[in-house]
Amino acid sequence: MPSPSGTSLFDPIQLGAIHAPNRILMAPLTRGRSSKGHVPQPIMGDYYSQRASAGLIISEATGISQQGLGWPFAPGLWSDEQTEAWKPVIARVHAAGGRIVAQLWHMGRQVHSSVIGEQPVSSSATATAGQAHTYEGRQDFETARPLALAEIPGLLDDYARATKNALAAGFDGVQIHAANGYLIDQFLRDGANHRTDQYGGSIENRTRLLREVTERVASVAGADRTSVRLSPNGESQGVDDSNPQALFTAAAKLLSDIGIGFLELREPGPEGTFGRTDVPRQSPAIREVFAGALVVNSDYVTAEAAQAVIDSGVADAVSFGRAFLANPDLPERLRTGAPLNDGNFRTWYSQGPEGYVDYPSLESVAAE
Repeated sequence: MPSPSGTSLFDPIQLGAIHAPNRILMAPLTRGRSSKGHVPQPIMGDYYSQRASAGLIISEATGISQQGLGWPFAPGLWSDEQTEAWKPVIARVHAAGGRIVAQLWHMGRQVHSSVIGEQPVSSSATATAGQAHTYEGRQDFETARPLALAEIPGLLDDYARATKNALAAGFDGVQIHAANGYLIDQFLRDGANHRTDQYGGSIENRTRLLREVTERVASVAGADRTSVRLSPNGESQGVDDSNPQALFTAAAKLLSDIGIGFLELREPGPEGTFGRTDVPRQSPAIREVFAGALVVNSDYVTAEAAQAVIDSGVADAVSFGRAFLANPDLPERLRTGAPLNDGNFRTWYSQGPEGYVDYPSLESVAAE
């Protein structure tokens, strides 16, 4: 049955400079299979190449610096060793016919000093409620120190270096992680940003770091190979805003003006299965001001739901997270209506192959 919009989930799409053969993207998923030194491991090539049928893979969040990476066994992109270790992983994806961009991550206050070796930084002296993941188990979050004005140029240099390393490793582009309560989000939202300088107060000031990071990354990768992830509705890891529509339409408009390749929005609903909120989704308003490809995410599992949001005109593509984690051949399963494998939460962040590279494909099941 033809789509009312005339555009199918399985049609190709241009995401800036990247030609995607379908509109089923793999969302970024932290998996914790790197070394303790944040160096990618060969098994990651198995994992990502298994999922190469995605229109585009957005990599797991990848640290731009030790200061910004507090998740145990997550990968980085600040050292030569990390960059070299990514190369065979990306080569495997390309050999399987896939495309992949690196998601660039600074966690801000969502880290622990035992992992990063210093006091966490944020927009302001705030702390997240609850506990951080560390190599010694969960520990209480610490109060962050405000990032000093004199440190901003160095932060931009870190983003530029990680972008350069991503391209050297063979990634097809990069995505700036500005969502989920991490550093850039801590500057964007007034619930976390209490600054009184040019990075705080007005929406123009609070979006300044996002603009500066995006412009700097785009100067290295090209705007058409740069994308951004935002989470515009509802609280995320203790980070929230009093007027999300005004804030995030302004953010989307400045990103549109820069000319990024695509914008991805994580938008849980009131019945969300991994985060939920009653704050309305901001994607309809963002669609009005963002001229590029718009990708939506959160709790999309079926082809019907993904097709419906494309038919609505709000989104051009959909990114799937946990469904891709457990179903390496997700596009084919959605196309044929085949049942989906269930994921195993216990192995989301564990080390080793279990729950990582051993989910069966339709082809492997048929061969048994």
